[in-house]
Amino acid sequence: MPAVAGRCRCSRCVAGCLQRSPGRISSGRSQRPNVTENSEERVVPRPLRTVVWSTGGVGSMAIDAVARRPDLELAGVWVHSEAKVGQDAGVLAGRGPLGVAATNDADVLIESAPDCVVYAASGPDRDAGAVPDYLRLLSAGINVVSTTSTGLVYPPAYYAAEWRDQLEAAAKAGNCSFYASGVFPGFGSDQLALVLATLSKRIDRLTVTEVSLNDHYPVADVMMDGMGFGRELEFEPMLKTPGFVEMAWKAPIHLMADALGAEVSEIRGSLDRRITERDIEVAFGTIAAGTCGAVCTRAAGVVNGREAIVIEHIIRMSRDVAPEWPASEFDATYRVDIEGDPDIHCAMNLGEAAGYGAGQAAMAATAMRVVNAIPYVVAAPAGLLSSLDMPNTLPRYVFD
Repeated sequence: MPAVAGRCRCSRCVAGCLQRSPGRISSGRSQRPNVTENSEERVVPRPLRTVVWSTGGVGSMAIDAVARRPDLELAGVWVHSEAKVGQDAGVLAGRGPLGVAATNDADVLIESAPDCVVYAASGPDRDAGAVPDYLRLLSAGINVVSTTSTGLVYPPAYYAAEWRDQLEAAAKAGNCSFYASGVFPGFGSDQLALVLATLSKRIDRLTVTEVSLNDHYPVADVMMDGMGFGRELEFEPMLKTPGFVEMAWKAPIHLMADALGAEVSEIRGSLDRRITERDIEVAFGTIAAGTCGAVCTRAAGVVNGREAIVIEHIIRMSRDVAPEWPASEFDATYRVDIEGDPDIHCAMNLGEAAGYGAGQAAMAATAMRVVNAIPYVVAAPAGLLSSLDMPNTLPRYVFD
């Protein structure tokens, strides 16, 4: 992308060196006045006004994170449930009151002209509902960071080209940016793998795997209708739709391939499921014995006739289900295995932190992947972004 006047394009730059281009300030957004000190004029940046869209697990984490940072200001919160309207955003997020009332009126939030929206709504087919929201926000000149539309972690490979083109046009018209990320897809399936690849002379196969215990995840329609947990194996969840696995992992596979200068000729996908032999109590209800308790999806990008870039996603509702599959002593493990010269094997584990387990930690990491990106996205050229367009989105104010 071309450089923007007034902004350092150094790949090593951190938030302290970001300078917002004047063209990126939308109407209604006022800047703090310059402050003179020691006869030298310096600009004291105002906090970036941020709206959080949804108060589920990731959204609640985002609310807390935004509220903690002096360079961000929680400017509003959107909720789907009528019962949550008017409630304090901090209370909905499980922390103390913040003085920001939740609303389900998108027009009010858009008219308030925030700098950025953290979009964290969930559902088995969220893009159908999310893309129209993105279009409204981008057209209004509001930057968007999202954990919802994982296919947009790499816009050039997004499965819905028509939607992608509409989003690109809206971002250019609104002079703002869109960035989607998370942990998997996201950090584990792009930056972690690519950083390790900087050690490689030759790569025969690059495999990225998530092994997780997801009994904490509370959204029943995603887990049951989308993935098939708690359903008999005869039930056909969204995951079993022909081409769905290939579509779901197309973006991160192409991101890694393009970053490494490789061409993917096809993607081969597969789905495997295992039943539980006992009832399992999980966050969204009870998984009955004889129904699905573990799911494994696999997508392989073919390069030069061989499966060269592989993504595996293994999810259990209990550790004792599918004992023959790869397992981890942690609740969430992200592995990168590079076969080549040299062989490289690396595991990133999300375990206990601040009194909660890996399920909560995974949601926190997902939220922070986009919250930490906010200053960089606001400063970026208008359009659809991926991690290949961004510097390291380092956090600020983390040592409290």
